[in-house]
Amino acid sequence: MSSLSEQVILITGASTGIGAALAKTLSERYMGIRLAIAARNVEKLEAVADFCRKAGAEVLTVPTDLENLEQVEALAQSAIAHFGRIDALVNNAGYGQMGPVELIPIQAIQKQFQVNLIAPLVLIRAVVPQMRSQGGGRIINISSLGGRLAFPFGGLYSSSKFALEGLSDALRMELAPFNIKVSVIEPGPVSTNFFAASAQAVEENVTAPETSPYRAAFAKLKNLEKQTSNQAWTSERVAEVIIKALVARNPRPRYVAATGGRILLFMMTKVLPTKIVDAFWQKFYGIDLVAKDWQNSQAARK
Repeated sequence: MSSLSEQVILITGASTGIGAALAKTLSERYMGIRLAIAARNVEKLEAVADFCRKAGAEVLTVPTDLENLEQVEALAQSAIAHFGRIDALVNNAGYGQMGPVELIPIQAIQKQFQVNLIAPLVLIRAVVPQMRSQGGGRIINISSLGGRLAFPFGGLYSSSKFALEGLSDALRMELAPFNIKVSVIEPGPVSTNFFAASAQAVEENVTAPETSPYRAAFAKLKNLEKQTSNQAWTSERVAEVIIKALVARNPRPRYVAATGGRILLFMMTKVLPTKIVDAFWQKFYGIDLVAKDWQNSQAARK
């Protein structure tokens, strides 16, 4: 796949952010490329499709809600029926459910895993037989640094991405005999609406966060986007890393798409004691403020 011209690439979450940037970059760079793009928002998806068609790509749009597994299966079937093959699947769609594990409703937990893990798995299972019969293919799963490092208020997001990484490792070994190559992309902060969507998920799923024992951390959560903005990558920059994995003759198992990401992972997982790592993340996400607030409230009761 050193040249992606005339290849068929299926991309989820393609209406905005990384998915849209990937579709647009591929259509501009590879003449004759064929794209199957999926997302919930039909209007935004069609806008991306129009851009890609004007650049010379053949595009199939398939509006898809990843919470609906019948629609997920239909997405793969539609792409195969339309193009006759799928050369690469990019499982890009996903979101972050932020908040303390204790307070997230079961329904929100199920949705987090449905979108970030189960839907990609269903798509993979649907495309593997076709890839095997045609002699090979690529599967690119978009994870996160949060798929290697867990942090406060990100327990559900991280656990879903940890699971996606474990799934990818198993698939990489299982599918190697069929020339189906599996890679994971691990972005850090990205200039998308991730934190805005996370904040909205908090509002929808956590009752009265401002009166919970975690209120100090909830208050700090609102400013996290500002704290990480200077390190954030553009969606286009992450798309370049995905393309690197798509065209490599022997793609790596993992690609870090974050400034200083490799050093961060090395320090956090190989060098620093767990106690130090915990303290860093607790301060970053305001859990140290939760501790002080709790101690003060307990002292006031005495």
